[in-house]
Amino acid sequence: MATAQPATLDGATPDRAAPDRAAPDRAAPDPAAILGWYAAHQRDLPWRRPEATPWAVLVSEIMLQQTPVARVLPVYEAWLARWPTPASLAASPAGEAVRAWGRLGYPRRAIRLHAAAQALVERHGGEVPPSADALRALPGIGSYTAAAVASFAFGQRHAVLDTNVRRVLARVISGRELPATSPSAAERRLAEALLPQPPAVAARWSVAVMELGALVCTAARPQCARCPVAASCAWRRAGHPADGGPRRSQKYEGTDRQCRGRLLAVLRDCTGPVPVSRLEAAWADQLQRSQALDGLVADGLVDPLPDGTFALPGTGPVPGTNAAPGEPASAGEPASAGEPTVPAKPTVPRKH
Repeated sequence: MATAQPATLDGATPDRAAPDRAAPDRAAPDPAAILGWYAAHQRDLPWRRPEATPWAVLVSEIMLQQTPVARVLPVYEAWLARWPTPASLAASPAGEAVRAWGRLGYPRRAIRLHAAAQALVERHGGEVPPSADALRALPGIGSYTAAAVASFAFGQRHAVLDTNVRRVLARVISGRELPATSPSAAERRLAEALLPQPPAVAARWSVAVMELGALVCTAARPQCARCPVAASCAWRRAGHPADGGPRRSQKYEGTDRQCRGRLLAVLRDCTGPVPVSRLEAAWADQLQRSQALDGLVADGLVDPLPDGTFALPGTGPVPGTNAAPGEPASAGEPASAGEPTVPAKPTVPRKH
């Protein structure tokens, strides 16, 4: 497919008077080659199947942010078995969304997904809207997620710039090992210029490039021999130049993030409010523990209760009763504070 010469990732526009020797470095990847590769090598993921609803696609996109597919799959299937529609999630306490989120990490995503479900019920009759603008107006939904859902759930033509797509384009077009930390306006224009014109083909192109980055053009060990566009890749033709050395990975052991995760795990694993003593047992450093707990409360992930205990948001006792929200007051003896839960095994709907 003939396309106009795109801008490079650093924002420069190709000079038509420049020597021809620079042209190969700006050659656009062949859509047919990438689409053909995808047809043969794509993974069978539930959110890509024809029966996946727009809500399922939205759930998957939020869960997959900074989280590997292997970790997402069991949580995704259990989540949709419990909350197959936005209305079903919106009717549950936000704390149950946090509990079901488990150990996926970045648990504020669960709170935002719950808020998005409520907004879908209030503004869109419980349906995910096809408009990228309407999607961006939902709580916690940014430009990337809106473009991804509009593309993958509704077959629209939008540039979808996740980490994998950005890495593929940086290497193939600009000859750089890795893209910048965050997308630039020039990078977005480049991605848009490369999209095939038919919306359905553009949507498939976006997921194909994403898959190529996830399986072949990986960050650490790219498998260039398996790449369908290796011959036109500017980075490969330049000899795979390093891009300023390896990026430092963030340590986790002993960090505030680990402390927050430990405290949240105690709350997730208990049916009722949790006394401070159980949180103290989860993390010894009093100052770090207090700061982490304050942060969890500020982020809406934990509710402090009047008796000095803590609970997941919306899951504490209803004032004047012994029942938790959503339970009848006569439901029997409530669990004691901090009593561990025995979660039921979720059932996953059969795929037809």
